[in-house]
Amino acid sequence: MHRHPSPLEQLDDVAHAVRSNPSLAAKREIGLVTEVFGDSGWVEGPGDDGAVVTVDGRSVIACGEAIWPPFVAADPYGAGVAAVLANVNDVAAMGGVPLAIVDTVVASRDVAKVVLEGMRSASRMYRVPIVGGHLTITEGPPSLSAFAVGHAEAVLSSTNVMAGHDLVVAACVEGRMRADFPFFASFDERGPSLGDDVRILATIAQRGLARAAKDISMAGLVGSLAMLLEWGSFGVTLDLDALPAPQGVPLAQWCNCFPCFGFLLTCEPTTTEACMAMFTDVGLSAAKVGTVDASGIITLAAGGRSVRVLDVRADPATGLSRIQL
Repeated sequence: MHRHPSPLEQLDDVAHAVRSNPSLAAKREIGLVTEVFGDSGWVEGPGDDGAVVTVDGRSVIACGEAIWPPFVAADPYGAGVAAVLANVNDVAAMGGVPLAIVDTVVASRDVAKVVLEGMRSASRMYRVPIVGGHLTITEGPPSLSAFAVGHAEAVLSSTNVMAGHDLVVAACVEGRMRADFPFFASFDERGPSLGDDVRILATIAQRGLARAAKDISMAGLVGSLAMLLEWGSFGVTLDLDALPAPQGVPLAQWCNCFPCFGFLLTCEPTTTEACMAMFTDVGLSAAKVGTVDASGIITLAAGGRSVRVLDVRADPATGLSRIQL
């Protein structure tokens, strides 16, 4: 039987993959927003997964995603699914319940039809209606964007991260990695449960079981972690030995992919166990993988050895500046 390499044996591969992840490098271009608009409000946007807008005393979450154009061209159906998934995950990462989605589709009639079919399927799976949008039929290159609104009784935000918080990774590790794009799909394995899964974070926020969260997206687990820690210039030593991960998938791939369901959360140590139980009780995986510190350095550790991979102070993940409070 083939032996799966241990996290220690994969440590250098993971570190190299994180440092050279093109999706993480692409996030640094977000700093253009600062060049034009100046300091960023991380709660009001654009610094967090979604923007928090107060309406009649209630917190409304607003967010949007543009799907990578080569993905739209190669797999219009998958792109439609991803447009819904990415927005639903962003709302969830803010502690919100998704309410509705609108879309913008620019494509040929045949491609647009398949995109919309993918969105319809995901809309039903996540129980979030698509309530409108815009459609332009063209024979040019296709593009797809989608936008979501949700509501939150309590907000999970990067601005709540503090040194001493436990770092938790919650994910569905049942599924398969796509061969053509760094996406780990769990639709067949979780199916209709995904609609309930993304709503767990709103319950966690309401019960005070976590203070901050971020969905693991195209920047990968470690890149998304850098985005979570960037606002406060925090660091962490990420324990690869404790990290929930799928069997048979190299950690270098897992730590640099976009999982169908994957979230980073920070918790007060007194609430960590209860937070993790919210996921494990329904068959998802969750584990404490580190403790937030004030170093500004993200370090990977396994088998008693550690490697520094990112410095969020010297090389921020997004380059967004923050409003000085």
